[in-house]
Amino acid sequence: MSFLRAEWRKLILANYEIDPKLLLPYLPYKTEIDLWQDRCYISVVGFLFKNTRLMGLKIPFHVNFPEANLRFYVRYKKEDIWRRGVVFIKEIVPRAAITWVANTFYKEHYETRRMKYLWNLTDQEQKIAYYWKRQKQWHGMQVTSDTEAQAILPESEAEFITEHYWGYSRYHNKQTVEYEVRHPRWQQYKVNDYQIAIDFKLNYGSDFEFLDKSKPTSVLLAEGSPITVENKTIIT
Repeated sequence: MSFLRAEWRKLILANYEIDPKLLLPYLPYKTEIDLWQDRCYISVVGFLFKNTRLMGLKIPFHVNFPEANLRFYVRYKKEDIWRRGVVFIKEIVPRAAITWVANTFYKEHYETRRMKYLWNLTDQEQKIAYYWKRQKQWHGMQVTSDTEAQAILPESEAEFITEHYWGYSRYHNKQTVEYEVRHPRWQQYKVNDYQIAIDFKLNYGSDFEFLDKSKPTSVLLAEGSPITVENKTIIT
């Protein structure tokens, strides 16, 4: 049985180019930075969890809720095959039980904050936004997009950002938690406008303060899909 089943929907992905040396302190054991065309990326992502089930059970008040996270991209070689995955700097949700489960069993870096989201869908456009509150200030991102979903092209930047199917987190210096995230290939919408209002230093620390004055390399809106998170293994 999968550890978690849910839908991830309307994912905003704001992607920044970053010096890979800045990410080395966060790199789990036996993983390495994954690059696209020799470029290293970090992404701030907002999306909606829907129809969430933990070990097959719906937990009251934990079925539909937003998440925001800051992540970067890695790979791990197992039996001569590269597994492409992500490492989360921090994940923000509005439900304390989700934070406890993820941090306890998967050694992730969840944090519970007050959150809100907006889905304004019309025949002409979509306006999608995700926000969280920290120190009396709302932080978040918003996009306006077309309504017709498009295929994500092979070997594109968008494919690189969305096609990572493993999660990695540092267990300690010589151990890494690995888990698989299964989902079909996603589609995306053409983004026409976006706004990002995030104090990166306040939310993620001084290592990422430079993002306060950086413009994203790209901003994507993916439709998402049903997903499963499989049970963890430990890499030693």
